[in-house]
Amino acid sequence: MNKEESIERFQIPKDLSGKRADVAISSLLTSVTRSQIKRMLDEGLILVEGKPIRPSKKLSGGEDVCVTFVSPEPLEAQPQDIQVPIIYEDDDIIVVNKPQGITVHPGAGIKDGTLVNALLYKCLGLSGIGGKLRPGIVHRLDKDTSGVMVVAKNDIAHNSLVNQFKSHETKKKYLALVVGDIKGESGSFSSLIGRHPKNRIKMTTKVRAGREAFTLWRVIKRYKEVTMVEVEPKTGRTHQIRVHFAENGYPILGDKMYGVKKHKSELLDRLSKCLARQALHALTLNFKHPRTGENVEFSAPIPDDIKAVIELLEK
Repeated sequence: MNKEESIERFQIPKDLSGKRADVAISSLLTSVTRSQIKRMLDEGLILVEGKPIRPSKKLSGGEDVCVTFVSPEPLEAQPQDIQVPIIYEDDDIIVVNKPQGITVHPGAGIKDGTLVNALLYKCLGLSGIGGKLRPGIVHRLDKDTSGVMVVAKNDIAHNSLVNQFKSHETKKKYLALVVGDIKGESGSFSSLIGRHPKNRIKMTTKVRAGREAFTLWRVIKRYKEVTMVEVEPKTGRTHQIRVHFAENGYPILGDKMYGVKKHKSELLDRLSKCLARQALHALTLNFKHPRTGENVEFSAPIPDDIKAVIELLEK
């Protein structure tokens, strides 16, 4: 299939005079990341005054810009024999215990090795509403978060589950190990969450415009320098739990994106090295079965790597 192209033309405002080309253009094309703008400049897909320029070129303001957007050829997820524990399965849904290190579905830069690839291998059909790269997917877990997930096997189940997640009818509980002695026995975090202005991969609460996010938590057990908490997110924003705890001073242990790179404490440094990811696990998921309407709840046991850290803390 041929790639489709679309062209967008605009002029650099005078107030962006002196800015690098990649910085100025990415501030005007908010749906495109700065790294993507850099790549497009390098590939000649962005022309300034009819010519290709370097991403670092300083602009004067008033330049005419022509951007060519090339739609990639559509991909289709392929079945792969990847081991993913199945907690429950019937004609409508599959409930899995997603291992850490596995992305939920193919996307930018990720063609295979995902949960979708694994499920296509294990069963004959998934709901087609999510498209060829996201069949059956009604919610997500971060790559390095483990735990219980539900996937739709048909379109009726897909619509029902999506509506339940959208209207916050589902109940999700997570186990997290956070750095520090969190104040109080229970509490909540409420904020807006949006893309970080300087690092588009990250999310932050420090935004003027974003989506509302609300997280409940309660302490399960306190250890030296670490608190075990049960977390119940009432909304499902990207990186919500990780951002809420980190920006309130209690980053999740092992979180490479929102935590500290090196701990001052020898104990925390040793515990972090036991983990290849953040100590965050989706423990339970409660929803109405899309066919029967019955309230169902599924759970995923605490994984071995987090168990090992807990055992060290117990000593």
